Amino acid sequence: MPQRWSFALAFVLAVGCGGPQFDGRTYRNESLAFRVGPIPAGWRQLEAKHALLAFRDDATSATIGVGGRCGKDGDDVPLESLTHHLFIHFTERDVESQEHLSLDGRDALRTQMLAKLDGVPKRFTVYVLKKDGCVYDLLHIADTNGGGQSQFDSFAAGFRTLE
Repeated sequence: MPQRWSFALAFVLAVGCGGPQFDGRTYRNESLAFRVGPIPAGWRQLEAKHALLAFRDDATSATIGVGGRCGKDGDDVPLESLTHHLFIHFTERDVESQEHLSLDGRDALRTQMLAKLDGVPKRFTVYVLKKDGCVYDLLHIADTNGGGQSQFDSFAAGFRTLE
């Protein structure tokens, strides 16, 4: 992954905790656990210190990430504000669509936008969900054509928190 996208993930995704375990569908660390939707065969897992999970879809030049944090801003911050905060270091932000939907039995916000980081335009799709005092961010970063969007939406639709 190019250095600038490692840097981009540092801004966009939540900081992960130590001791994580991922079995291909279920992620667990000391503070949270969740299951993700189907991971397409073309996605390869990445090591990303600022994401709980990260994948690269080489066929569509997209990067996928999942972030999560508990006990910081899960109760009193609106989903719109949490989404805005993810893109605070980006320029020329153009929100193309934003919709509330149900994800894992809770209200979530799906936002699709074009934005620039370090002058490079990209298409971003992010799902933000608050549940049980935790905030989860599922992110798709693609070229401006947005390749691989339907696979990412299926991945996000399968997201479930676990005890």
